[in-house]
Amino acid sequence: MRKLLTALLLLPSAALAQGSTADPWGANALQNLNVGTKNIGDTIAGVINVVLGFLGILATGIILLGGFKWMTSQGNSDKVDEAKKLIGAGVVGLAIVLVSYAVAQFVLLSLYNETV
Repeated sequence: MRKLLTALLLLPSAALAQGSTADPWGANALQNLNVGTKNIGDTIAGVINVVLGFLGILATGIILLGGFKWMTSQGNSDKVDEAKKLIGAGVVGLAIVLVSYAVAQFVLLSLYNETV
């Protein structure tokens, strides 16, 4: 029992053994864009990536909310239908975000290759 307790107390400190200088949560994502120090194409690409990343997280949250509502519906068909609609809307939103990201990358790379 004592070994187990010691292991459980030391496990969290082992997980923090390697520090990170990166911003793991994206809290400074807009500040790291270096607006004004790069050319306009890089700035636009950075802003598009931040916005699409936020929208992807939002769509994933909608899918999770729909799953939670489905699990807590207790067999009520109206709540199940509402949850299915939420999951469907989240999947469509996520697909739109992914297609938008692909189109934005294609357009930005095409513009970059034309100017270089």
